[in-house]
Amino acid sequence: MKIESLRKLLKQVQAGSTGIEDALQQLRHLPFEASGFAHIDHHRALRCGMPEVIYGPGKNTEQIVHIFDRLAQQGQNVLATRTSEDVFQAVLQKCPQARYEKRARAIVLYQEEKPIADHPYIALVSAGTSDIPVAEEARVTAEIMRQKVEPIYDVGVAGLHRLLQHCEKLQKASTVIVVAGMEGALASVMGGLVAVPVVAVPTSVGYGANLKGIAPLLTMLNSCTAGVSTVNIDNGFAAGCIAAMINRQTGMKELGALWQKE
Repeated sequence: MKIESLRKLLKQVQAGSTGIEDALQQLRHLPFEASGFAHIDHHRALRCGMPEVIYGPGKNTEQIVHIFDRLAQQGQNVLATRTSEDVFQAVLQKCPQARYEKRARAIVLYQEEKPIADHPYIALVSAGTSDIPVAEEARVTAEIMRQKVEPIYDVGVAGLHRLLQHCEKLQKASTVIVVAGMEGALASVMGGLVAVPVVAVPTSVGYGANLKGIAPLLTMLNSCTAGVSTVNIDNGFAAGCIAAMINRQTGMKELGALWQKE
């Protein structure tokens, strides 16, 4: 349940337009709903500002469809990560408005407002084309949290001139996500170009000495630029969450400044 929905319900009870029993019926799944194989957290949006997200691996199709449908019935945006198109087709039977983000391997359902159209925004940078699937997971995660994302793909250090032409857009962002495999040097470079937080995502893309992402992970953790923070290997979801939270706070400050001017 969203904060706005809960506030509206309480006002209806206060005004007498909704009875106590009806309100209890709507609140019966707070803070969570036990379904036998899962405890579906309907309270997370109130606590954390983002509904529970379904992690696909390890769950069968029926479990994902059930959790997705129960979350959708609360009227919130829904995200299922690391899923297949076969699972998506099953979800469509319950939630026909859902869509499949193929590159991100994610199922998304928008029931709230779309991402804010104006500044602030998150700049999402991938070092290579092979890093795009992880970057796309970060994008859909931030957008499901209603934050604007500006992708800049395939601008790694092997051809640094490609990155430099985007400096103006990067410097206007509220935060930058950098997704890189191989040796992961792009995050440190980015930290020296912008005055905002850089969320670094090491990927398992690379030859043998990449060690399935350990090499870029260590590079990013040892970055000489202080504004770089690092998430786990291939964890675009975490990067999208962190960047969205930063962007949301930046947006609140800008909106407050605008109100003061008016």
